[in-house]
Amino acid sequence: MKSKKRVKACARRRSLLCVPAVIALSYGLLACGAERAGHQTSAHSETLNSAASVPEPVATRNPIIWADVPDMSVIRVDDSYYMSSTTMHMNPGLPIMKSRDLVNWTLLGYAYDTLVDNAQMNLEGGKNAYGKGSWASSLRYHDGQFYVSTFSATSGKTHVYTTDDIEQGDWHETAFEPVLHDHSLFFDDGRVFMVYGSNEIRLVELESDFSGIKTDGINQVIIADASKVAGDDILLPAEGSQLHKIDGRYYLMNITWPRNGMRTVVIHRADQLTGPYEGRVALQHQGIAQGGLIDTPEGDWYAMLFGDRGAVGRIPYLVPVTWDNGWPVLGRDRMVPATIDLTLGGKPVGNTNVAGMVASDEFDQSRLPLAWQWNHNPDRDHWSLSDRPGYLRLTNSRVDTGLLQTRNTLTQRTFGPESTAEVRLDLSAMRVGDVAGLALLQKHYGYVGVVREAGERFIVMVSAEEGTPRELGRVRLPGDVVYLKAHAGFRELKDTAHFSYSLDGEEWRPMGAPLRMTYTLPHFMGYRFGLFSFATGEPGGHVDFDYFRLKKPVSFTRGPALPR
Repeated sequence: MKSKKRVKACARRRSLLCVPAVIALSYGLLACGAERAGHQTSAHSETLNSAASVPEPVATRNPIIWADVPDMSVIRVDDSYYMSSTTMHMNPGLPIMKSRDLVNWTLLGYAYDTLVDNAQMNLEGGKNAYGKGSWASSLRYHDGQFYVSTFSATSGKTHVYTTDDIEQGDWHETAFEPVLHDHSLFFDDGRVFMVYGSNEIRLVELESDFSGIKTDGINQVIIADASKVAGDDILLPAEGSQLHKIDGRYYLMNITWPRNGMRTVVIHRADQLTGPYEGRVALQHQGIAQGGLIDTPEGDWYAMLFGDRGAVGRIPYLVPVTWDNGWPVLGRDRMVPATIDLTLGGKPVGNTNVAGMVASDEFDQSRLPLAWQWNHNPDRDHWSLSDRPGYLRLTNSRVDTGLLQTRNTLTQRTFGPESTAEVRLDLSAMRVGDVAGLALLQKHYGYVGVVREAGERFIVMVSAEEGTPRELGRVRLPGDVVYLKAHAGFRELKDTAHFSYSLDGEEWRPMGAPLRMTYTLPHFMGYRFGLFSFATGEPGGHVDFDYFRLKKPVSFTRGPALPR
């Protein structure tokens, strides 16, 4: 059996060897950690984690990140780019990322630790917030302040977070009613606005302190039927507003979906904020849509958009933009290119995929890397990195009905083209009825884990592929320690997972059956690796995770393109 101390020392040596390569490739800050009481929303930079999470560089290719990073909002401040995204029911939430090249992104922190403290977000009383939480955000920089806003049906409010230091500062929240759907925060002529809505797009003026909609301010429809430029038969009305002011003109980007068609980018423009607006279809290729415009210091323009790509989720694409008679023209020959010629400092930009957004973890620090997010609000009294130094301890505080209602499930993104995670578990303190292990989390989840029944423990593979969880494999566990592995394959949209186990960390055996992963709207999120423990008999038992190790992300030469 491997010595943990020896393995950790090796991991640190690999980390030191890879740091210069990561810095050279990404030019950004590296991931940082979170305190025992929860992830800090602003934390100092530290080494990403280990070479196991850093891929070999490849040419700049689309997607720029083969992982679930939807609803991106991107800004540039001098020569640095910042991006916010959606993680809905995960906490901490509203991730903030940084890049120096628009391609390689690293996590800086989160706008909030918890969005709201209620039964849905606490997984209490059979309630949950899957697919809800906070949705599309809007990131802005104005007069030396950074702003990021979002909205939530779970809280029933629109939320605005403010800081003067996006990299190390604290975010301060202001919230108001009502919920402004898919809004775009916008500053203009000393006033603050939000553009929001679905098909009927409205402009409202806010109080300067974000305490609510200004009573005597502008409040009007600016586009009555934003979908119409894409056709008369619409499946998804225009939404996802992102408003820009470029050379004195206003440009509003939305996503819509004509029936029997695909997700489509529409753009409206006007000479005045209040209109009138004229619109046109800006991009209709492989369903890549929703996002905004961004320029470089050199004057080049791009659109940051996402595409739905099966079980891995909604993934970002960088699309070149040119200008024709005052209109942005997206793509090459109106198509999203597979490769982009990008340079930084005169050197080609290599694509490190998810290197700055995922992390292996030996659990030997006082904080969790930022890559981790809890499924819903964590129960802070029942997880620890200090009760047994070098381990993550999950203690069962109550009896649960199954994985989806389990608190303190710790998650990270899966990623393409394939991703593999391994954990080592000490199960000596499990109680009868306890279940713990490594999951691939979505509504149709699967996991490899251990269940204690009477005086014995069994390694099991459970699949909810058909909706109801079924045990598809079982073998008796002879000791207190087990190694578990989950592999997710997203090549060519095959979306298939395999699980395995080992008793010594060397010889691995397959467990159960392959899991056909399916993206579902009720969860509205790509599959995630999840570390979990729950009780079905009595609370009080616990398990100790020794480590979580990701296999080195595989470089890709072709993204998950859909048929034309």
